[in-house]
Amino acid sequence: MKVLLISANTLRIPYPVYPLGLDYVAGSLDSRYQTKIVDLNDFTSPESLEAMIREFSPDFAGVSIRNIDNTDVINCRSFLPEYQNLMRQIRTNSQAKIILGGSGFTIFPVEFMRELDADYGIVGEGERLSQLLDALEKKADVEEIPGVLTKEKTDIVYEPYSGKINRHFDPASPHTSFYLSYGGMLNLQTKRGCPFQCSYCTYPHIEGGRMRFYEPREIARNARELQDAGAKYIFITDSAFNASYDHSSQVAEAFIEAGVSIPWGGFFVPTVPPADYFKRMADAGLTHVEFGTESLSDTVLANLHKPFTSSEVFTAHQQALDSGLHIAHYFLLGGPGENKQTLQETLTGIDNLSKAVFFFFCGVRIYPHTALYDVALREGQIAAGANILPPVFYRSPGITAPEIMKMVEDKANGRLNWLIGAGEAKATRILPKLYRRGFTGPLWEYLIQ
Repeated sequence: MKVLLISANTLRIPYPVYPLGLDYVAGSLDSRYQTKIVDLNDFTSPESLEAMIREFSPDFAGVSIRNIDNTDVINCRSFLPEYQNLMRQIRTNSQAKIILGGSGFTIFPVEFMRELDADYGIVGEGERLSQLLDALEKKADVEEIPGVLTKEKTDIVYEPYSGKINRHFDPASPHTSFYLSYGGMLNLQTKRGCPFQCSYCTYPHIEGGRMRFYEPREIARNARELQDAGAKYIFITDSAFNASYDHSSQVAEAFIEAGVSIPWGGFFVPTVPPADYFKRMADAGLTHVEFGTESLSDTVLANLHKPFTSSEVFTAHQQALDSGLHIAHYFLLGGPGENKQTLQETLTGIDNLSKAVFFFFCGVRIYPHTALYDVALREGQIAAGANILPPVFYRSPGITAPEIMKMVEDKANGRLNWLIGAGEAKATRILPKLYRRGFTGPLWEYLIQ
């Protein structure tokens, strides 16, 4: 049987994201299946995508939904119409059964099944596709498989995948060539699961709250494979690479032993690291640190259930800076407890974060299965059972979105290293030009002032 795996994410701001999850899904399928991974970024026209579907003639089409919307309260854009159009293209040009999956789907599985009229869905980790296809081939009851949805079954069992995890990376694939030619950035994962309980975050729901580590030498082998394929930069997709200082240190050591020489980066939690941690990371090739800082007000950080205080942010920043690393901070403004005073604490505190890029998001997207959802429910910002697939943002009673934007814009005063909202206008203007000139990596370091 032929299985077509489609990455439906076309968002390129601040940079395009390699569809790592589909490598793992492909790695779960045995030789009985002829598997093809395609990325919508690699198609210049609807006609070329439709021609590919007709030519491959899949029996099953797995559609990975990563992004639900652009998470920008000011210039909000839902991606649902694009996914609906993709479904029409698949239905019109093939007889394939359509199976939905991906992180975005896992957050709103029932809603996406209804809106996209899919045949099956898989919540959580996509490796369960192998179990679903095996059950369909044997005409077994697919509803017994944890995480599998049908048009009739809408009650969901969330259960971390416990089978073998194997990445299938194809350096000759057209979508690999796209990422190598457009920024040269490929992705890597070192673990699954997140131990933190940030009030707005969906990672624990998608991957579980217990960290499941990959063996460091295997991670390094995969990194070397990406390097040998021509990658110029590796982005580590973990919710927080340093959620375990011990494991991340072992990964760095394995990189050195394996001869990984290209630069890499990832998301970090700004907690106080062990002595010389960032220097050891830099010695192993780390160049870019992206901190999920969210606020510099201890009141707001506590309300967001962040595992650090503002003083720890400054310490982590300085240690990363002293190690010669490029640094970005992401801020979520307007959450519970935000007001003019707490926002001013954040904006004033930024003056002490030198040589960095700052990404500001006004309004915190509300997702089910999060503590923020419960807060919004208690405050009457959402109604029980309401459909929040169309973007809904938490809005603090203490300050309005326009007031937040004005305070941030006044403080930014036109500086290139302050990207407000999705940062689309500024990033679209600058970053693609650098990629076309042959620059590689995330490139936000060129905005640092």
